Amino acid sequence: MAREMACRKCKYVTVGKVCPVCKSSDLTPDWNGVVLVVDPTNSEISKTLGITQKGKYAIKVT
Repeated sequence: MAREMACRKCKYVTVGKVCPVCKSSDLTPDWNGVVLVVDPTNSEISKTLGITQKGKYAIKVT
């Protein structure tokens, strides 16, 4: 199974080598917590965290 990596810029969690949200390759395996965003336009959490696309995001990225 591929290891999930979190983007250091937007915190999106992916198994690829490039973040599909911000196109950054600055990924790290060192992250904690998960936020699943289904509807970013109506989500208070996504507005607080600045998330504009649905998906899986890390809460803490180091």
